[in-house]
Parts: sequence; structure tokens; C-alpha cells
Amino acid sequence: MQEKRKLRLKKFYFHPITVFLFLIFLIIILSGILSAFEMQATYNTINPNTNELEPTLVAVKNLFSFDGMKFLIGDATTNFISFTPLGTLLLALIGITIAEATGFIETLSKRYFLKIPKEVFTFIILFVATISSLINEVGYAILIPLVALIYFINGRNPILGIITAFCGVSFGYGVTIFVGSMEVALMDYTKYAAWLIDNNTHIALTSNLFFIIATSILISIIGTFIIEKIIAPKIGKYKKEEEYAKTEQYRIINLEEEEQKRIEREKYEKRGLRFAFITGIIVILLFIYMLIPNLPYSGMLLDMNEKTYLKQLFGETSYFQSGFTYLVTLLLVLMGLAYGIGAKSIKNDKALIEEIGYKFSKTSYIFVLIFVVSQFIAVLKETNIGLIVTAWLASLLEYLKFSGIPLIVVTLIIIAVANFLTTSPTTKWMIFSPIVVPMFMQSNISPQFAQIVMRVGNSMTNGFTPVLASFVIYLGYLNIYNLNKNKPITIRKSLKMITPYFLIIFLAWILIVVGWYITGLPIGPGVYPTL
Repeated sequence: MQEKRKLRLKKFYFHPITVFLFLIFLIIILSGILSAFEMQATYNTINPNTNELEPTLVAVKNLFSFDGMKFLIGDATTNFISFTPLGTLLLALIGITIAEATGFIETLSKRYFLKIPKEVFTFIILFVATISSLINEVGYAILIPLVALIYFINGRNPILGIITAFCGVSFGYGVTIFVGSMEVALMDYTKYAAWLIDNNTHIALTSNLFFIIATSILISIIGTFIIEKIIAPKIGKYKKEEEYAKTEQYRIINLEEEEQKRIEREKYEKRGLRFAFITGIIVILLFIYMLIPNLPYSGMLLDMNEKTYLKQLFGETSYFQSGFTYLVTLLLVLMGLAYGIGAKSIKNDKALIEEIGYKFSKTSYIFVLIFVVSQFIAVLKETNIGLIVTAWLASLLEYLKFSGIPLIVVTLIIIAVANFLTTSPTTKWMIFSPIVVPMFMQSNISPQFAQIVMRVGNSMTNGFTPVLASFVIYLGYLNIYNLNKNKPITIRKSLKMITPYFLIIFLAWILIVVGWYITGLPIGPGVYPTL
């Protein structure tokens, strides 16, 4: 009897969509209970006009009420449509699908990417994924489906590609090779918090530049070791579906029968790649021209209302930042079409559109998942539970009288814990900066280094929480490439796959930050860990 029960348990799995629906129901009930107990918190924000602290009271909103039910029903469509991963993923998939349908990605992968040693290619993916946070979270929408497809074409497990791309973006979020959106988002909070101690403190956008350049390379090297030596052996090889295997066999037979056409086909492929590369260079040059101010018809991607160029480029209303995913999509579409024309892989517009529709249909499942997750995140945000827990953690830090290395380590861990429920670095720093920055300055630690602690603490747990909006892309693509549809990859299993990466990078980040503080190396031009 016991053996039969065990077998039944092994065959039963909750689908991720079911789990998220259950979590929504649980949060609604929990909000009613916590609201009845008047759960609330107070945190201080800085008034930029007076440079004084202003207390903000936040309480749990009861969704198990008349107004709460109105929100659940009335805002469901808005929550879905305004959910950031939905728009960015849709745009990215249009470009990737067209480039795939014309044969551009397959030819590029087999002719170039397949020749790169797997360790080197893993490092490249992790490095590109890490620095992709230069433009917010576009790396999730572009890299996860693209890397999965490249791995699949080249005969490597696409699930490993998904994990690699996701871990690179998540656990290296905020470290890039240049000043990006993170600096623009955090700098003002750091500056106003520093002025509470010394109003002559200057915080530059480049104040973390040396640190983020060095760590983007270092984290990618450590990540490559984790992926290749620990995760890849556990993931194993990918067994293609029988239908796909038959198709591959059929193609091989055709190639053998038509050996005389092989040279001609290769000639067309080379011409197609040449057309694609020329098109890509022209498009990229046009994009660059649009980023140069004060030239004829230039600067259209910049927010010219901002005073500094970096804010024009990476500010909240910058056309470059808000339209970056579309720019990448446009680049892939034009290069894909150029390849198709050069390689003569496009028979006609009807055949191309039909092929695009067929390939796009394979990803339809993920949009159902996105709808449910968008409601889950909206419901959690509406209750204010995450905001209250973050405020409590910030208050806890204020009561702990640490200095030096203990202060740095404790702050890193507390911010990392807060990130499980509040994934927005801007929201966290709004709450933490009035406490962390003065505490650091009073311990002779520079406010610029406090900002580093914030961005690192955010990265340490960024990929290990389902509350992260883009976690849905990771989870969705794992199940798209999961061949056993009767045994879906659950939230628990998706987290288990990246647990080694999470634990090692978590410790690595602490050692890097503490080591940098001890050595006293500059973190930016003329900026050091200590005052």
C-alpha cells in the first residue's frame, strides 16, 4: 500500500499556472487577515526641495473586501496589458521568429556559433546577459528565447541555454561596462541621502564605473565555471521530439540525394549572410546617428528635455531606453529579410507569413502564464505587503549598531532578503537610502560605495524570487522546451535548477564587495570605498 501511495505522489504535479492562481487566492486571504490586525509600517523619504526626512505610513490593503474585489475584476485587463514582460517579449519574439523563419539564425548558428568552444560561448552569453541591464530588463525578453533557439539548433540542451541567459541577467543585474539606467535611477536618492550628513557631497553618474566594469567580467567568469562544471552535467543532453528527429532524418536523406546542390546552397547561404551583415551595419550606424545630438535629423532617440547626455540617453522618458527592444526587433527583422532575399530562402510573402505563424504558435502557452503572473504580482503590490516588509527590514538595519565590514555584510544580506518581495531597485533604495547612506558615512564609508552595496544586494537574490516580473519568461521557456508535457517544470524545480548558481554567486558577491572595501581600490574616477 505504501509503495502505491508513493507512486501516486510521484505522478502528481501542480502546474505553475495552478500554483500562481493558488498564490493569488492566498494573498487575498492574507491581506484580509493582516488588515484586520492593522499591519503597517512607517519609512522616511527625503524631500528633494527641503532635503528633510518625511515619514510615510503604509498599511496593508484588504483585497478581501468590496473595494478589493473591484480592483481584482476591474483592473485585471490593465494589469495584463501594462505588464512589462508582455510587451517586451512580444516585440522580441517578432524579430527572433522572422529571423528564424528565413533561416538566418540557423545558418549563423551553424556557421559561426557552433565553432566557438562551449566554455567561451557560455562566458559570452553570461557577459552579454550581465551588461544587458544597461537598458533595464530587456535582456530577459531578448536573450532567453534567442539563446534557447541557438542551443537547440546547435544540438545543445536549450534548457541549459535558458538557465545561462536568465542567471546572467538576474544575478549580474546592475553591473555593466558603462553607466546605464541603474545609475540614473539610484543616483538622486544617494545624493539626497548623503546631503543629510554633508550637503557638499557630489555623486557622479560614473561613481561606480570601475567597480561595475570589473565585476561584470569577474561574475561572468565565475558563472561560466558554475554553468559548465556544476549545472550542465546535471541538466544532461536534450532528446529531441520524435517528430523533429524524423524531420532531421528526412532532411539528411534529401541532402544525400541532392549532393550536387550542396555547393550551390552554401553559396546562397554565404550571400544571404553577406546581405544580412551589410544591412545590420547600415541599421546600427543609423541607430548610432540617432543618438548623437545637435546634428541634422539626429538625436531623435534622446530626451532633449534633460540637461546631461547620460540622462538624455538613459532617463525614464528617453526614447532610446523605452524603444530599445523595438530597435533590436527591427534589426533582427531587417537582417532576417536581407538574409532571406540573399539566400533565396523566402519563396513568397504567404509562405513566410505562414512559417512565422507556425513558429510563433509554439510560444502561445507563455502568454497564458504571463496573464496569471501579471495578476499575482499586481495583487501582491496592491496589498503593500512587500513594501511593509521592506520598511521593517530597513528599520531593523537602523537599530543594528554595526560599522565597517559587519555593517557592509549585514546591509547586503538585508537588502537581498528585501528583494524577495520588493524587486524594484528604485523602490528599495527610496526606503533604504535615508538609513544606509548616513550610516555608511558615519562609519567613514563613502555614499558611492553604499550605492554599490545596494545594487549588489539587489543582484544577489534577483533571480531566485518568483515575484520578479521577468521570472515568468524563464519559467515559461523552460516549459516550452520541456518534452515531458505530463510533468511540467514547476516553480520549485525551476528554482532548484539554478540553486548552485544562486548560492555560489551569493557568496561571491559578498567576498567581492568586502575584498574591494579592504583593498581600498577606486570604485570610480576619483571615488573610493572610504571617505
